[in-house]
Amino acid sequence: MILHLDMDCFFAQVEERENPRFKGKPLVVGADPKSGKGRGVVSTCNYEARKFGIQSGMAISKAYKSCSQATYLPVNKELYSRVSENIFRIVEGVSKIYERVSFDEAYIDLSKVVKNYKEAEKIGESLKKLIFRQENLTCSVGIGENKMVAKIASEEDKPDGLTVIKPSQTLKFISKKPIRDIPGIGPKTENKLEKLLGRSNLKIKDLKALSKKQLIDEFGKKGEDTYFKARGKDRSKVGSENKTKSLGREVTFDENTTDPEEIIYTFKNISKEVSGLAEIEKRKIKTVVVVCRFEEFDTYTRQISFDPVQPTEELIYKKGIKLLLRLFLKKARPVRLLGVRVLFG
Repeated sequence: MILHLDMDCFFAQVEERENPRFKGKPLVVGADPKSGKGRGVVSTCNYEARKFGIQSGMAISKAYKSCSQATYLPVNKELYSRVSENIFRIVEGVSKIYERVSFDEAYIDLSKVVKNYKEAEKIGESLKKLIFRQENLTCSVGIGENKMVAKIASEEDKPDGLTVIKPSQTLKFISKKPIRDIPGIGPKTENKLEKLLGRSNLKIKDLKALSKKQLIDEFGKKGEDTYFKARGKDRSKVGSENKTKSLGREVTFDENTTDPEEIIYTFKNISKEVSGLAEIEKRKIKTVVVVCRFEEFDTYTRQISFDPVQPTEELIYKKGIKLLLRLFLKKARPVRLLGVRVLFG
């Protein structure tokens, strides 16, 4: 029995707690669209802002066009880090077997804590109440027979929800969910699966039409993993060995650009964003990865590795900008998307 804890729009909710005047109004955390040329990306936003189509990773300039009346705040990583530590002290009181995915998300193994799903639900309710009482923040909780089911369940009733999926309900629950709901399936994998099946808008149940051999031939080990997950099986365990291996941010320009100033400024902003997220994780990084997508949608990645060090904005920017400039100068074409990712040591 696995519980997935996901804080609701964490950064924005913390800001609302600190400044009640923001509640009920669109709020975006990430950058100030009125500074400089309004570059940077959305780190997170509250549900009022999401009604205008704003979402994490969106260019601040695009968010501002969608909702100019929203309040725009910078990322306060020190504040979020302190609140995150408080939340995880509460988590440790529930079970010592847990996996911290990020500063606002975790998997908790309840298998040795409770005897049945009714008891697991009570644990979920208790956890939600403790977090709200001590931190005045809401979270969404999903409980299922494995990590994948628990994570999908936590998205079922946001915000402030609690969803329990018993083993007998698993296949029916996941069957009509989009394949992107399966952890590990991103845009590229989705595109390949659509080509394999000859149609789009795939649901998890559609993947059963592909044999294990087909999936392994196409995706290797990940294909075998997808085969089992399409059938509600997730063999990954909850524990420190499953810590997040990397994190990053991407931003898509409103219009393809060859402007070096705009490209460098944007790259610096997302480097700052990634450094803040990495510092909150309190882990060393060993690799910086740069992603650059050009106007024809062809995407290139470059990376540099080094002895594990503490992440800083300066380090990530200096390591990454050299890779980006070499790539940009070599291709000399309009840029559509930029991304920065770090791998933990």
